Amino acid sequence: MTRFALSLVAASCIAASVAQAQEPLARRPSVIVTGTGEVQLKPDFARLHASVVTQGETVQQTVDANRSATERVLARLQAVGVKREDIQTTNLQVSQTPPRVDREGREVRVPRFTATHQLRVTSRDLEGVGKLAGEMLSVGDLTFQALVWGLDRQDEGRDEARRAAVRDAQRQAEVYTSAAEVRLGRLVEIRDAGAHAYGDAEAAMRAAAPSAPGVPVVPPASVRASASVQMVWEIEPR
Repeated sequence: MTRFALSLVAASCIAASVAQAQEPLARRPSVIVTGTGEVQLKPDFARLHASVVTQGETVQQTVDANRSATERVLARLQAVGVKREDIQTTNLQVSQTPPRVDREGREVRVPRFTATHQLRVTSRDLEGVGKLAGEMLSVGDLTFQALVWGLDRQDEGRDEARRAAVRDAQRQAEVYTSAAEVRLGRLVEIRDAGAHAYGDAEAAMRAAAPSAPGVPVVPPASVRASASVQMVWEIEPR
């Protein structure tokens, strides 16, 4: 017998052994459920997202204009008590300005380039977020985009939601097996189906009167963390 034929025989024997080993497991009756869990925690901070947008005929002109506008924005924010370390750049992009047309379909002349500097401002003064948003909206160089509430302890929230999801999955499995008059056997598989932490509300404010002294923002009582898990148990006759 050649070496190639021996290899084929060995491979066939291994495949047959694996199939035989898996066959009893595949025939075992089981119950598969997906559990969900959610917890609510008090938010620790707010993040205000805004952008500085400038245009120009050259890249350098556009970037220089954006730098100057950003410096004015930073000075205004620091003047109202925002710490420099609480202001971060999330994105800076310079691109060609897309063409525009008026209502009659005629092309409108626009500057060749647009620079967009996206900023994220973090505030832990939850009750003062509305006032801060009003100050940001009053800065002519700034476009307010969104307000998001967040947690310092996101892992803690997600982990508690995972525990709740496991309890929910077990409860469901017990209901199903009781209704089917069988017994819940050993746990054979756990699959994470995702965990998230998110605020109850996000506010989008793209335009407001420049003299707006404040924005009516009410901090949410809680920020939610959720999780899902898929679990598989064997089932046995009673």
